[in-house]
Amino acid sequence: MLVEAQTLNISSGSVIDQYPAESAGIMTYSDGTSLTILNKTYTLSDITKMYTDETTVTNNQVNIVYNGSEALVYVAGNVASYVNVTVNGAKVYINQTNTADVDGDEITYVLSGISTDGQFALDGSYKCTVSLNGVTLTNTSGAAISIGNKKRIQLSAKKGTVNTLADSANGSQKGCIYSKGQIQLQGNGTLNVAGNTAHAIKSGDYISIKNLTLNITKAVKDGISCNKYFLMTGGTVNISGVGDDGIQSDFETDDTTTGETTSHEDENSANLYLQDGILNVTVTANATKGIKAGGDLKISGGTITVKTTGGTLYDSSDADYKGCAGLKSDGNIVISDGTLTLTSSGTGGKCIKADGTLTISGGTINATSTGSNYGSSSGGWGGGSSSNSCSAKAIKVDGAMTVSGGIITAKASNHEAIETKSTLNVTDGVIYAYSKDDAINSASHMTISGGTIMAHSTGNDGLDANGNMYIKGGLVYAICSGTPEVALDANTEGGYKLYVQGGTIIALGGLEKGASLTQTCYSVGSSSSGGGGRPGGGGSSSGSWNKNTWYSMTVGSSTIAFKTPSSGGSGLVVSASSQPTMKSGVTVSNGTIFFDSQLYTGATISGGSSVTLSTYNNSSGGGGGWGW
Repeated sequence: MLVEAQTLNISSGSVIDQYPAESAGIMTYSDGTSLTILNKTYTLSDITKMYTDETTVTNNQVNIVYNGSEALVYVAGNVASYVNVTVNGAKVYINQTNTADVDGDEITYVLSGISTDGQFALDGSYKCTVSLNGVTLTNTSGAAISIGNKKRIQLSAKKGTVNTLADSANGSQKGCIYSKGQIQLQGNGTLNVAGNTAHAIKSGDYISIKNLTLNITKAVKDGISCNKYFLMTGGTVNISGVGDDGIQSDFETDDTTTGETTSHEDENSANLYLQDGILNVTVTANATKGIKAGGDLKISGGTITVKTTGGTLYDSSDADYKGCAGLKSDGNIVISDGTLTLTSSGTGGKCIKADGTLTISGGTINATSTGSNYGSSSGGWGGGSSSNSCSAKAIKVDGAMTVSGGIITAKASNHEAIETKSTLNVTDGVIYAYSKDDAINSASHMTISGGTIMAHSTGNDGLDANGNMYIKGGLVYAICSGTPEVALDANTEGGYKLYVQGGTIIALGGLEKGASLTQTCYSVGSSSSGGGGRPGGGGSSSGSWNKNTWYSMTVGSSTIAFKTPSSGGSGLVVSASSQPTMKSGVTVSNGTIFFDSQLYTGATISGGSSVTLSTYNNSSGGGGGWGW
C-alpha cells in the first residue's frame, strides 16, 4: 500500500519523468543497457538518478519551473513518451509528438518561477495548453515564448497570478510571444508583455482573447499582430509604449482569403472583432493606428478607449500623406454596440477611418480630433484634401455611411467632424457634430429620415451635401458660421438641390438657395431681405436671437427647446409637420437634453414671450448676417 501511494521519479539531468506507482506497470530491462516504463525507453547511462516520493502527479501535465539560470521540467509519466525535452540553462525546448493515445486529451505545460535568461519553446503538430502560473521570464537572445507548432495553442494566465514576459532587443524574433499557429489568450490572471525587438504578441494565424488581464507595456512594432483574424470576447487589454499599431490583423497570404465564416471556421478574412471586455490603446508614433483591420472591423460590445498622438508620414506606396487613426479598416466598419472613446491630437489625425463603408446601429461613440491639418488642405465648399495634405477629422469614410441607431459625438478642431466620400443615410440615432469646417459633409447625396442631429460649424456649413440633400424626418438642428455659408447646403452649383420633405428643422444660417420645400419653412421674426452670399447661398430670412437664451418650439403636443451659440439678426429658419409656435426667454425643465445642454426634447417650458414666424422665401440672397 505504501508503494502504491508513491511516485517513481526518473531524472535525466534537468528533466524528471514522474510515474505514479499504481500506473507504472511492469518495468522492463533489456541487455542491461535500457529500461522501459509504459511506452518510454530510457538508456541507463542517461539516467542520473531514480527515486520515489509522495508527489501527486497530474496526468497530461508538464511542469516547467524556472529558477534563475536553470529550469527543471517535470513530465507526467502518461505523456513522457510524447514529450521530448532539451534544457540548456533556463531555456527549455520541447518537441511534442502524437497524443492520440492519451484519451484524446491535450498536454498542458505549466510555467512558473523566475529567470532573467530563460525561454519556453515548443514544436510539434498537436494542440496544447500553456498555463502561466506566476512566471517571470526574460530571454536575452530571442522570444520568451516561441511556438513552432501551427496548431491552436491556449495561452492561459492562471487565476490570481501575475505573469511577466520580455524578449531580447535587436534580435531576429517576430515577437516576445510568437506562434506560427493560433493563439487563444485566456485565464483569470494577469499577463504583462514587452516586445523589445518587434511585436509584443505575434501569430501567423488568428488571435482570440477572453477573460484575462493583458498589459502590453512595450513593442518596437505592433502591440498585437496576427493573420487571418482577431477576436476579443472579454477580459481587459491595455496597450501602450508601442512603435506601430496597437492591434493589427492581416491576411494569411499562403491561404485562400475568405469573408467572415460560421464560428470563424477556416476564416482568413483579416477581420477584427471586438465583442466585449475593456480595451485601452495608446499609440504615439507618426501615422500609426490604434486598432487596424486589414479586412472589416466589427464592434458589437465592450468599452473601448483609443488615443493617438502621432503626426503625419508620407506613404510612398500610395503616394500620399497619412496620419494616425484610432480605428482603421481597409474594408468596412460596423458598430452595433459598445462604448467608444476615441481621441486624436496629432497632425492629420482621425478617430475613425474606413476605406470602405461605415455602418452604425448602436453603441455610444465619442470621437474628438484636436490635431491640425497637414499641408495645403483645401476645405471650403465641400472639403477634401490634395495629395500633399492630410486633414484632421473625427470620422472619415471613403464609402457610404449609414446610421440607424446609437449615440455619436464627433468633434474636430480644424476640419470636418464627419465626412463621407459617398452617401450619408441617417434613419435613427443621435448625432452631434461640431467642427471648424463643415460639421457633416457627404461627397454625394445626404438623406435624413429619422434620428436627432445637431451639426454645428464655426467656420463653414452645418450640413453640406455635394449631391442632393433630403430632409424627410427626424430632428435636425444645423448651425453654420454665417455669410456666405448656410445651415443646410446642397450642391446647387453642381445642379443638385435641397429637398425639405419632413422632419423638425432648426436652421441657424438659413437654407440653400432654390430648395424644394414640400414642407413649409418659417423665418423667425418679421420678414426682411437676408444678406448677400455666394452663388447658391441661403434665401431671404430675418429675425434676431440672443446667446444663452432658451427658445421653445411647439408642434402639436410636442415641445423642443434650444439655445443658439451666438447672438444674431437674421437667418434663423424652422420647419415642422405643421406650423409651430415659438417663444423666447422660456424656462426649461424635464425632457431629454442633448448637445452640450443646447437642445431639449420633450421639455416642459414656462414663461417666455411669443416669437413671430413668417413663411420662408429662399429664392435669393444669402445665409445670415453674423460672425463668431
